Amino acid sequence: MVFCSKMAVASMENDAINTEDDHHLNNSFGDAGLISPDKEDISRILTVPFRGRIRGGMRPGKKIIIMGIIDPEPDSFDISLTCGHNDEKDEGELTDVALKLTARFTERQFLRNAQISGKWSEEEAPISYFPFIPDQPFRIEIHCEHQRFRIFVDGHQLFDFYHKVKSLSAINMIRIDGSLQITKLG
Repeated sequence: MVFCSKMAVASMENDAINTEDDHHLNNSFGDAGLISPDKEDISRILTVPFRGRIRGGMRPGKKIIIMGIIDPEPDSFDISLTCGHNDEKDEGELTDVALKLTARFTERQFLRNAQISGKWSEEEAPISYFPFIPDQPFRIEIHCEHQRFRIFVDGHQLFDFYHKVKSLSAINMIRIDGSLQITKLG
């Protein structure tokens, strides 16, 4: 049994995403970098809206995997990789948003954007197809490279998003909200 103060841990290539709550976790594979929560805790840990810490921040070669199911009648959902964490700050007072992905179902758009020093960059919208289907599972992979994030959905590369935040290790939080359920986060 492993105890992590102020966090619950999901696997991520020997790095972890931690939630804001205290949880006891079972080390199910004997590898400290690959830790799975108790089955009865899983629904509480991955509740949307979700806020978690990315241990060690981002770096080239690191990837985040989000698996889930789109709600039956979805409106939209957001996935944000943000910099800094301060319990005293409100949601709107985050320092920087390195990457914000927004899926809008009525417009069938998957948008990406960043906020640096309180200013949003120009929203990027073009995609070859809209990959999300109501009431169906999905898998999003965010690969961090030196110059950009590469976004894959269900194994297909959908687009690149060039870094607006230059200090990748400062990108240490993930937030997920909207019309989806999270089944696995790594």
